[in-house]
Amino acid sequence: MSALNWSVRILGLVLVANLAGCGGGSEDQQPDPVVLDFKVAYIKRSLPLDEDGVLVGGDVREPYDMDFERPGGAKLMLRDRASPSAPETDLTSGLFPPPAEGEPPVEYDVRDLTVSYDGTKLLFALRFPEIPNADPEDQPTWNIWEYDTVSAVLRRVIPSDITAEAGQDISPHYLPDGRIVFASTRQRQAKAILLDEGKPQFAHQEEDDNVHALSLHVMNSDGSDIHQISFNQSHDMDPDVLPNGRIVFTRWDNIGQRRGMHLYTMKPDGSDLSLYYGKRSHDTGTDGAEVQFLRPKALPDGRILTILRPFDSLYEGGDLLAINTTDYIDNTQPVASMAGLTGPAQVSIAPTGVRTDDLPSPAGRYRSAFPMADGTNRMLVSWSQCRVLDQPNTPNQRIVPCTPERLADPAVVEANPLFSLYVYNPDARTQIPLFTPEEGAYYTDAVSLSPRPRPAVILDGVAGVDLDQDLVSEGVGVLDIKSVYDFDGVDTAPGGITAVRDPLIATAAQRPARFIRIEKAVSQPDDDVRDIDNSAFGFGGRGGGMREILGYVPVEPDGSAQFKVPANVAFAISVLDGSGKRVSQRHNNWMTVKPGEVRVCNGCHTGNSVLPHGRADAEAASANPGAPTTGSAFPNTEPALFADMGETMAQVWSRIDNHGPRTPNLNLEFHDDWTDPAARAKDPDFSARFDDVSFTTPLPTSLACVSTWSSLCRVTINYDAHIQPLWSKDRPGADLMDPADDETCTNCHNVADTNDVARVPAAQLDLRAAQSVDNIDFNTSYVELFIQDTSQSLNGGGVLVDDNITTRVPAVEEPVGSGTFVCTEGVLDPGPPPECVITTPVNAPSPVMRVGDALNSRFFQVFAAGGSHAGRLSDAELKLIAEWLDVGAQYYNNPFEAPVN
Repeated sequence: MSALNWSVRILGLVLVANLAGCGGGSEDQQPDPVVLDFKVAYIKRSLPLDEDGVLVGGDVREPYDMDFERPGGAKLMLRDRASPSAPETDLTSGLFPPPAEGEPPVEYDVRDLTVSYDGTKLLFALRFPEIPNADPEDQPTWNIWEYDTVSAVLRRVIPSDITAEAGQDISPHYLPDGRIVFASTRQRQAKAILLDEGKPQFAHQEEDDNVHALSLHVMNSDGSDIHQISFNQSHDMDPDVLPNGRIVFTRWDNIGQRRGMHLYTMKPDGSDLSLYYGKRSHDTGTDGAEVQFLRPKALPDGRILTILRPFDSLYEGGDLLAINTTDYIDNTQPVASMAGLTGPAQVSIAPTGVRTDDLPSPAGRYRSAFPMADGTNRMLVSWSQCRVLDQPNTPNQRIVPCTPERLADPAVVEANPLFSLYVYNPDARTQIPLFTPEEGAYYTDAVSLSPRPRPAVILDGVAGVDLDQDLVSEGVGVLDIKSVYDFDGVDTAPGGITAVRDPLIATAAQRPARFIRIEKAVSQPDDDVRDIDNSAFGFGGRGGGMREILGYVPVEPDGSAQFKVPANVAFAISVLDGSGKRVSQRHNNWMTVKPGEVRVCNGCHTGNSVLPHGRADAEAASANPGAPTTGSAFPNTEPALFADMGETMAQVWSRIDNHGPRTPNLNLEFHDDWTDPAARAKDPDFSARFDDVSFTTPLPTSLACVSTWSSLCRVTINYDAHIQPLWSKDRPGADLMDPADDETCTNCHNVADTNDVARVPAAQLDLRAAQSVDNIDFNTSYVELFIQDTSQSLNGGGVLVDDNITTRVPAVEEPVGSGTFVCTEGVLDPGPPPECVITTPVNAPSPVMRVGDALNSRFFQVFAAGGSHAGRLSDAELKLIAEWLDVGAQYYNNPFEAPVN
C-alpha cells in the first residue's frame, strides 16, 4: 500500500470510529473492532502555538522547558477501555483549583507517561503552572508523580517540597525491584564531588551550554535514597529496562566530531556502562539526513524500538524503528561474534513514506510508541496524518489530506500536526484509531494498563561482597586495559606485542606507548552561578571544554595497564610517549566507573573505528596473547613476576605481592620494573616532578597531591597563572655564580631590548605578558604562540612594522560612465590612475604551538637534545606545557578562576 493510500485509509478509519462512537443500533450489535478490553492512559496536550498562532517546534537537546517559553499545557487522561465510546477521566486537573468564571483554565504540564509491570500504577512527570512575574529560578520544576488506579490516589513521589524542587525530574521508569529510575538535573553525587574539589555546588550545563545536563538517578518508591548513577557531561535520558534487567537509555555524546544521541546500557547501580548502538548510524534518516535515537523500548522479539527524528523538529514526530541490537552495534556493523552479517540492523516498522525531516511526510509522523505485551506485536502509537493547506493564507484556506499532486506543488504548505492515538500492528501494517483526533490537541504517550513481564532484577553491588571494600573506601574504581597496542583486535605494536614486551628486543625508549594520562571534564556553571566569556576556553573554543588532569600511570611493556580512576566522574584517557605527549587520538567518549568497579577492555579505537568502546560482545578477541605459560615470568623479565597463562603484564603486576592496580601519579615518573638484570641492564629512571627544585612556577595542584595521590587530586592549568611565568622566570646564564648573567625568555622574545630600544623579537616570537593588540582577550605571548603571525622588521625610522607585499590593480568604474571607482578588494587609491591597493602579509612559518597536539607543536624542537634551547626548560616544565597543550590549551581550566563576563 502506498504511503498516500495509507493516510487516506487511516482517515477513513477515523471517520468510522467517529460514527461508531455516536451510539445507535441494536443492543446485540457486535463490538466495534476498535474496542480493546484494557484500560488506556495517555497525555492530552494543547497544540504549542505562539501568540501569533504559529506552531512552535521542539529540540530534544532542550528536553525540559525551564523558562516556560514553550506554550501549551497538558493533562493525564484515563479510559477504562480502549474504545471511542469509553468515558475519559482527567486524573490531574484536580490538583488545581478551578478557574474563576471567565478566566482561562490553569495551564500545567505533563510528560513521559509509563506504567508499572502489574498494570496498576502510572508514573509520569508533572510541572505546576507558571508563577507570574517570578524569576526563572523560582518557577516550579518538573516533579515525578504516580497515580494508583486501584486506590485512585495521586501523589508526588518525593513528598518534600524542598527536595522535589531541587532539580528538573523527567523520564521516570519503574525498575523491576520497585524502585524508580529517572532523568534529572539535580546531579546529586556530581555536586558532592564539586564541593570536594573546593568549588560551589551547582548543576552543570550540557556541553552546548544551553541548559543544565540531565543525568540518570534512582530512588525508592517513596522518594527516599535519591542517588545519581550516570555522569555524562551532556544529557542522559529516556531510560527503560531490558528483559535482562539492564537499563537502556539515550545518551547525548557531545564531545569530538561525532556528536549524537546514541543508545547506552548500564546496570541499575550505574556500573558496567556501555555504548550499545548507533554511534555511526546517524546518517540513516530520509535521504541520508542526520537523525537521533530516542525513547528506546524493548520489543517482544528482542529488538529495540526507538523514535527516529532529528535534534530539532517543527512537527516533532519521526519514524518507528526496530533495531537488532543483539547482533549489531551499528546499522551495517555486526558485533564481533556475528562477523559476516551485512545488515541493516535497523528497520522502519512504520508504513513506507514516513519522513524524518520537516518536509511533508506522506505516511505521517509518529510521536510515541508503546509495545502492548499482549501476545501480539501490536503497539499504541501517537500518529499524525499527512495534511496540507489548500489555498493557504486566503479566506478559503482549509486542511486537506496529502495527495501526489498536492505534494508535487513546490509551494505546498503543511498543516499543523494532528497527533492522536492508534493501535498499530506492524506485522499487518494496520492501524486502528482509539478515538477521533481533535484539532488543536496532541494525544501522546499512550500506555495500556495490562500486566507485562517483569524484567530480571539486577541487585546493586555491595561493598565487601561484590565490590572491593578498599577501593570503595578510597572512592575509586579500576580500569584494566589489555593492551593499548590493540586497535579493534589488530596488534599495532612495532614487531608485535610479543616483541615490545621482551626487554632484549625493545628497550623502554623503543616502546611507543609509555604512559596513560587520565583527564577529567570540568563542569561548567550557568550564567547565574558564574558568567564567563568564551575567551576563557582559549583558541580551542567552548566546544573543547575545560579539562583537569587526574594523574599518570605507566603502560606496561606489552601495552597493558591496570590502574585506579576516581569513581563517579566523567573521565577520558590519552596514551603518551616517554616525554608525556599524546600519541593516541583524543578520546571522545566520557567513561565512568562506580566505587569498587573493575572495568576491562581489550584496547583502543581509532577515530574511524567501527567497534564501540566498552561493549564487550562487540569487540574482537584481544590482540594481546598474554603470558605463554603458567608459573614462569615473561621472557627476559624479573623472575619474581611470574605469570598465569593468558595474563597481561598489568594483571601480573597487580597480583604479585599484592601490588594491586597502579595508583596514578600527578608527576611523570618511570622505573623499570620488568627487565631482568641478568638479561641486560635496566632502563634508566625518568622523573618530571612538580616538586623538582627547578620547578618554581606556581603549582597547578596541591603540594599534598604531588606526594600522595587521592581520588580528589586535580591538576588545573591556567595560562596566566602557570604558563606565562615560565617566560619571565630568571634562568642561570653561562656564569652560574653571577645573578646579572641570568636571563629570561622575554629577554630575547621581546619587541624591545633591555634599554627599551625597538627590535625584532627573537624567532619573530613575542612572549610578553602584555595585552595582545591582535586579540585583547589574551596575553601577547598566548596569541603569538598559536597564530600564524606576520613577520616583522624595523623600518627606516627604527619602528617595528609588519612585513607586507603591496599589490596595485586597476580600480573598476561602477556604474559605467559614472566616474565613480570602486574596489572589489583592497583600498582605493584615487590618484591617477585610480588603483586598488592590496596588502598581503608575508607567509610565516606554522604556529609555534598547536591546540590539543603537543607532539606536533614545533615549540619542543628547540628544547630537544642538540636543539638551540636544550636544557633551558626543565623536564617538569616541558611536561607542564605538553599536558596543557594536549588537554586543549585553554586560557583557563577553572571557570571560577576565569574573569566574569
